[in-house]
Amino acid sequence: QVQLVESGGGLVQAGGSLRLSCVISRNFFSVKLMAWYRQAPGKQRDLVASITSGGSTNYADSVKGRFTISRDNAKNTVYLQMNSLKPEDTAVYYCNVQTSGNAIYWGQGTQVTVSS
Repeated sequence: QVQLVESGGGLVQAGGSLRLSCVISRNFFSVKLMAWYRQAPGKQRDLVASITSGGSTNYADSVKGRFTISRDNAKNTVYLQMNSLKPEDTAVYYCNVQTSGNAIYWGQGTQVTVSS
């Protein structure tokens, strides 16, 4: 079983920054893909950014140039640095992990609210 614990959400004004963290209760050697998703009220859950075990990253077009996904192998942690936040970034953000055995795990979610 893999547990994901997210933190770092909160309320910020438009143009501000937040950094989300997700601590994974398993060594990274068994994790092949880590990602952040978000879900706004009444909308589907969408991919925000992902990073592979090899370090390749992928971003949704709406966050390119503003968000950065990264990881710290020593801390079993994946981060999402969010800059130049917009009100439309308001959502619950979820950490997602896919293991080498293709099991998928989700965190509990952390609320990000951007005021205009």
